[in-house]
Amino acid sequence: MTAVPSAAHSLRVARLPLYARLLGKAMALVYRIRGKDKYDEYRMEWVQNMPFVVMPSVFNPKVPRTGEFLASQINSRLVKSDWEVLDLGTGSGVCAVIAAQHAQRVVAVDINAAAIRCAGVNALLNHLEHKVDLRHGDLFGPVADERFDLIVFNPPFMTGAPRDDRDRAWRSSDVAERFAAGLAFHLKPTGFALVLLSSFGNGSAFLHEFARRGLHISVLAERRFVNERLTVFRLALPDSTQTFERIR
Repeated sequence: MTAVPSAAHSLRVARLPLYARLLGKAMALVYRIRGKDKYDEYRMEWVQNMPFVVMPSVFNPKVPRTGEFLASQINSRLVKSDWEVLDLGTGSGVCAVIAAQHAQRVVAVDINAAAIRCAGVNALLNHLEHKVDLRHGDLFGPVADERFDLIVFNPPFMTGAPRDDRDRAWRSSDVAERFAAGLAFHLKPTGFALVLLSSFGNGSAFLHEFARRGLHISVLAERRFVNERLTVFRLALPDSTQTFERIR
């Protein structure tokens, strides 16, 4: 893991050159014109040699690449056998199911009821339903005062009001602020969160909020494509022995 010396540097990590950002926007426009953002078909995808059904309106972990990349970071070196894990915005349940191979318990939350049903099917399909607790709701709402060793989040990193449930996987006007505000109340003292951000969206809004809350930000993994850069950020609670730069 590569430590990020400051939140300001993290903002630069998430950006691509102008030509690549323009290409990404053009490809996203074509994606919408062709209707591929609608997710109106049943599909079977394979992630880490495990089968995942993707139902209509549920975020596909492979087509936008983000879910599969985040899931690829979850392994026995990262997750301990006695850990409790929270997967926010679980979608098809890919991160929840893969984490359940290693953790004691996984809570999977999504605001889209279809996603919760889909994640339940995939937990059954991979014989891990006994470890995955499915809850329908918004962000930390369904977990009340519970705390976790690991919180995994593939957020909607486009800014704007979502048109419907399926669009909530892409777009939000306030998720960055609400997630950053609630994170400290749901992490165990030694726990941490993994958040995937893309250069395609407004990652700077998330990083700004993380830094404003005094969270320790570092980079766990990064993958570059022609038109996009994906970065998995590791967020830890502030350590009293360290001082972290805040963005004001």
